[in-house]
Amino acid sequence: MFKPKYSITPRINKSLVEIERVRGFLDAVKLKDDWIVDMQKKALILESHHSTHIEGTALSLEQSKNILEGKKVKGVNRDDEKELLNYKKAMDFISKYLGKDDPISEGIVRELHKVIVKSVRGENADPGNYRKIQNYVVNSRTREVVYTPPTPLEVPHLMREFTEWINKVEDVSPILVAGIVQFQFVHIHPFIDGNGRTARLLSTLILYKTGYDFKRLFTISEYYDKDRPSYYQAIQSVRNNNMDMTAWLGYFVEGLRSQMEEIQDKGKKIIISEKIVKASAGYNLNLRQEKIIRYLIVNEQINNEQCQRLCGSIRRTATRDLVSLAEKGLLLKKGVLKGAYYILSSTVSKI
Repeated sequence: MFKPKYSITPRINKSLVEIERVRGFLDAVKLKDDWIVDMQKKALILESHHSTHIEGTALSLEQSKNILEGKKVKGVNRDDEKELLNYKKAMDFISKYLGKDDPISEGIVRELHKVIVKSVRGENADPGNYRKIQNYVVNSRTREVVYTPPTPLEVPHLMREFTEWINKVEDVSPILVAGIVQFQFVHIHPFIDGNGRTARLLSTLILYKTGYDFKRLFTISEYYDKDRPSYYQAIQSVRNNNMDMTAWLGYFVEGLRSQMEEIQDKGKKIIISEKIVKASAGYNLNLRQEKIIRYLIVNEQINNEQCQRLCGSIRRTATRDLVSLAEKGLLLKKGVLKGAYYILSSTVSKI
């Protein structure tokens, strides 16, 4: 039977406590549905972009955003585009299991992999089927083999043990289970390709199923992608320490904790923005201008193009709204011509 080896260090325990605190905050706080939906959309874009970027796609965040919003983007690799869209579909796939008690079967894992790699790069990843050949994890720069996964003959047995453990484990924090699942999956490396993406999604699925979805506002892959050497080093630390997962779990839990801290900060800013909008009733703001004030509380600055996207307005209308807010003393204009943007004035903090 699969039996992970690890210790709960004071650092891990502290991070778990802080994650629980933010979870309580998110359960208690009353945020408007349109705010939640907007934040979920942004989190989905970030997670899809960063998880596929880790695996080598060359799309910029802006290109990813446009593709996921259904826009045509010129000059991009179509396989990169397809991988991104597949990841978004895979996120939708696991969202169906939010709070459900269904066991995580090998069938679900295979189906998830099928969604991730379908129609990408000639389907060389053999969607949904365990590998029948030996594969290797190679350093993308030096081409050095850094890890040789188990043989193809071992994969079915290891996956059976692995999924049995997921469904039987008790008295372990779901957050730790999610971290263990992510490592063990990439360690088995059951598919020809797409193992990293599947592992991160499977980890997220564990959190979704056990009530740790955090309103689907977190994007753990962003944390990994910002410092990939640390991510790979944390994974390799398990193999370097006689399969002890403590260091990896410390890294995994810290990543989730930092995400929770960002979400809580954003949630607090949203609460403040709602209070400010209510208190500014005397300024006779229209609905677009209220949106601009809310946006600035969270994002600190806005330009004309961002204002158009935010409010669904044309350039002339966006200019009129921004100038009007500046004339009322609520915004300050910075920069000139195409580099111009607006920030909140000190008046807003006094409302």
